[in-house]
Amino acid sequence: MLFQRSSFDDVLNELCAGKLLPGEITGHHVRPATVARYGELPPDLHPALRDALAERGVARPYTHQAEAIALSLAGRNTVLATPTASGKTLCFNVPVLHSILESPETRALYLFPTKALAQDQYAGVHQLIGALTRRGHPVNAFTFDGDTPEDARRAVREHGHIVITNPDMLHAAVLPQHPKWMKLFENLRWIVIDELHTYRGVFGSHVAHLLRRLLRIARFHGSEPRIIACSATIANPVELATSLTGEAFELVSESGGPTGEHHLVTYNPPVVNAELQIRAGVVRGAVQAASALVRAGVSTIVFAGSRLHVELILKYLREEMARHHLDPELVQGYRGGYLPLLRRKVEAGLRDGRIRCVVATNALEMGIDIGSLDASLIAGYPGSIASFRQQAGRAGRRERRSLTLFVAGSGALDQYLVTHSEHLIAQAAETARINPRNLYVLMDHAKCAAYELPFVDGDAFSVLDGDETGEVLGHLTSHRVLHRAKDRWHWSDRSFPANHVNLRGVPEENFIVIDLARDIVLAEVDFRSTHTTLHEHAIYHVDSKHYQVERLDYDDHKAFVRRVEPDYYTTAMTYTKVAIIQEDLRSQRAEGLTLCSGEVVVTRKFVGFKKVRFHTNEVIGYGEIHLPDLEMHTTSTWFDVPRALLESLPFERDTVIDGLEVVAHALRTVACVRLMCAERDLDRAVGETAGEAAEVTHAAPSIDREPTIFLYDAMPGGVGLAPEIFEAFPALVVAARGLLIGCGCESGCPSCSGPLPRYHGAVRGAALALIAWLERATRSEIGVTSEVDLIGGLGPEVGQREVAHEAR
Repeated sequence: MLFQRSSFDDVLNELCAGKLLPGEITGHHVRPATVARYGELPPDLHPALRDALAERGVARPYTHQAEAIALSLAGRNTVLATPTASGKTLCFNVPVLHSILESPETRALYLFPTKALAQDQYAGVHQLIGALTRRGHPVNAFTFDGDTPEDARRAVREHGHIVITNPDMLHAAVLPQHPKWMKLFENLRWIVIDELHTYRGVFGSHVAHLLRRLLRIARFHGSEPRIIACSATIANPVELATSLTGEAFELVSESGGPTGEHHLVTYNPPVVNAELQIRAGVVRGAVQAASALVRAGVSTIVFAGSRLHVELILKYLREEMARHHLDPELVQGYRGGYLPLLRRKVEAGLRDGRIRCVVATNALEMGIDIGSLDASLIAGYPGSIASFRQQAGRAGRRERRSLTLFVAGSGALDQYLVTHSEHLIAQAAETARINPRNLYVLMDHAKCAAYELPFVDGDAFSVLDGDETGEVLGHLTSHRVLHRAKDRWHWSDRSFPANHVNLRGVPEENFIVIDLARDIVLAEVDFRSTHTTLHEHAIYHVDSKHYQVERLDYDDHKAFVRRVEPDYYTTAMTYTKVAIIQEDLRSQRAEGLTLCSGEVVVTRKFVGFKKVRFHTNEVIGYGEIHLPDLEMHTTSTWFDVPRALLESLPFERDTVIDGLEVVAHALRTVACVRLMCAERDLDRAVGETAGEAAEVTHAAPSIDREPTIFLYDAMPGGVGLAPEIFEAFPALVVAARGLLIGCGCESGCPSCSGPLPRYHGAVRGAALALIAWLERATRSEIGVTSEVDLIGGLGPEVGQREVAHEAR
């Protein structure tokens, strides 16, 4: 069925009038349509490329495309930050292809954060390349990733005008073997960095050194490439691009592309238990809304917050399609774990219109070409304003009217946003931050750089000046991984350093899922997800089909499953324990506060699983999980809250516990800003101490014993964040208090207090009392006279949030 504009209007009117869904429409915001603004292609653009663009329907570029192309061809590094579907791909393909046509020896390196996006962009550039080839100007573009066969890699190195890869392959297989890639590096004129906003936090810090290693090797081979970077909407695209590369950039941010009228509607599912104020789940609400849209012929993408929710929504939607005598295959799923062939099939079906609805995780949030969709249904807040707008932007192409429907979950954060929908419109996008001076990350990449090329006295590596680089090289020499000969520093260890540096911090091998009946591989699951989704007797879902895990071969990373038709799904029950291993000698004690730093073990235990009936969510049984605990040895800063202080507060026990959570959240928020990391890099916990250990479970901590607040590195081994927190703790306390008192809310809100069961003035009061005690205890440690000195130093982003995405 083709999209019918009248059907869309009918659905929109019924939705906003409250006739389509049983809950409450809490907000309706309309962004008016805009008309296209056009520029001109450069007059000296190669004629064959001009004709190829005209064949593709691009006779005149939009103003932002024309500006970006002109800046790049003028030799300027360019960062493009325009909305989804504004045609950013053209902004780097045109300069690159023009250069190749002018000088066939020219080479370009395209860097994408995932293999899926690289494959998608490969298909896009080949459409232009095909038009050029028909005009007698062949251009070679190849992808280079872990799936590239060995016998094809030489052809990529020797003949690829455009090499499309990802950071992991650049790190492990290109830079360490740069002599084999001499033809690429000697002629490297362009580096394209797409989805720039994904390179933040510790991952971004790794990529910052990786890109500097890339530029170091390019210069060694005699080339000085220009950089074109593309980003989704973030607060600081130029700052991020400069931090990642060390280069200066020109910003293009005013889009000239046309946009259709866009409607944002916020929906709160109905209350199903008035006494407990329990609302219908986000899954049920999403299914009801998506079913109505799809049956009206509105092409829709549904974003779900987890892989399980994707499978449940997919199953229920297909049942709805069958009940209304429609083909269930009109609805498809898309998530991490699906095999590449299935994902490519879904992408193609969306582009050609055979698929009317796709249910996805944030794996489809990035710029993979899925054609034109008319509605984006966001089932639960994705964690950040930037991510919300990315997901909303997947609907509405060119002049077509479109809809974003936000279906709120029952959590405090969702409930706040659905009743304050203006926050989704007015709030600025988050700032993306990195910290290339993280000593742990820097040392790892200094080793990789020394392996790739010897250092010479006076060299400045990455973000270091010559003297600092000399100190790092001297330290590595003292550990016998470098050898100094005259004025040069050579790698002398037998190891291959890139093998010991994982850019994403997830080194464990994936598990494969094998269908016993057909003896085929169904899916691939990351190591940590295996413990909750592939334990024996778990129900594993692929494309809304259900399989029971009969055997998990933990050592060989294989799960053997058999197709079943259960009336239930399974969810794992876990809890987390934080245990103190060793306390550093530099702990501080002042005015009742003991601030400690040291090593901890964060243990995730898998205690069992629940069987939950489809549709009703009734728990119908339990089972045991027999799998090893997941342990992460890391570093942390922590402090105990005195029992006497808690007993002196004029608040109830539950209020004080919520206040502790607010303090932990505020400290973590300002620490992420101060340390320039993403929230996924730093975690927090509120537990209770017991001698040398503190346990943090899903249950609330007791205040009969002294609670402990932990701020710990969420990366195995730690990456140096916790020691920095210890050193900056007094400043962080002042900034956290500034965050709480500076927020305009009266009773606390997600921005300042984080997700809570309730927002109440008493909770805010308890949090302010606790943070005031912390400030009194720490103020003597710092030399400031006012809060403004410290809060101002952290910048305006102190109240903004970045929330980790699903690992891609």
